[in-house]
Amino acid sequence: MTHQTVGHAPAGAPDGPLEDCPDSALVPPTREPRCPVDITLTALGGRWTPLVLREFLRRDRATYSELSAALPALSDKVLSDRLAQLTRAGVVERHRTPGWPPRVRYVLTDRGRALEPVVRSMWEWGSA
Repeated sequence: MTHQTVGHAPAGAPDGPLEDCPDSALVPPTREPRCPVDITLTALGGRWTPLVLREFLRRDRATYSELSAALPALSDKVLSDRLAQLTRAGVVERHRTPGWPPRVRYVLTDRGRALEPVVRSMWEWGSA
């Protein structure tokens, strides 16, 4: 039995809607990804990240407390890490309101909204 590697279609297979990433686009985890699938996986990687994104898609904006209440099994450290990850990826923006006590609201960006079909497909696949 031969092993087919990911990203390489068998000889004679028809071209599908997804293009192959050249091997040069596949980089070690210590570098910035260049393959579009890898870029998406980096933005959504980690346990809980898609569920945090799902909450933003449901409400467009949220405070840390609202997210914590919506995902009670998620630890504070992991939620903080996921919000930082989604902020670095440009999926959400962090807005701090001046005053005391300081208030922080996270807002879904256009780049984040563009992930809705991805999350919807994950929902549909998981429901099937």
